[in-house]
Amino acid sequence: MVKHNNIIPNIHCKKKYCESSRGPLKVKLSLNQAGKKKSRRLARAAKAAAIAPRPLQLLRPAVQCPTQRYSAKTRLGKGFTLEELKAAGLTARYARTVGIAIDHRRTNKCAESLAKNVARLEEYKSKLIVFPKKRLSKVKSGDSSREECKAATQFTGTILPLGKPAHEVVMADVPEQEVSAYTQMRVARQETRIAGYRKSVANRKE
Repeated sequence: MVKHNNIIPNIHCKKKYCESSRGPLKVKLSLNQAGKKKSRRLARAAKAAAIAPRPLQLLRPAVQCPTQRYSAKTRLGKGFTLEELKAAGLTARYARTVGIAIDHRRTNKCAESLAKNVARLEEYKSKLIVFPKKRLSKVKSGDSSREECKAATQFTGTILPLGKPAHEVVMADVPEQEVSAYTQMRVARQETRIAGYRKSVANRKE
């Protein structure tokens, strides 16, 4: 029984760590965590080898985060809109075959985001190496040359990652001022503090 002003004990000691006749094991243990980590790594390596020289990841668009709190931040989205693909001169069917992610549900709300993602697509197209459908077939329009195909290597990591905005302030861009704003604020605050004292001194002299 609890004495004095203390908490009533209400602990739950009903987890069964041992399998018994009352039922199976109640607590799930993750003793295979290290083995699963290795399995995932080997699966990624096997997938990369199977689709080589294609990259593992798809090209993603740059989108703004939702809600007013995070709308100033830019991140990678799910896929490009059909309008962005059309502006870049691509079809949805062809874009899926060259490693471009598509999201038919997303829509463009402003011209700035449309232009930014179209520029991403144009940059990706300029760096893209398209292999012919058959290895020994003739090079057709839209395919890369044989030299480019031979020199192609598999790209690992995020395709066209977003660059972080520079926060460095270049002093040459800051205009020079004869009077410091901080000095003006400090003097104004001091004048406000002693305004009453100066007024009382002036009244005494009169």
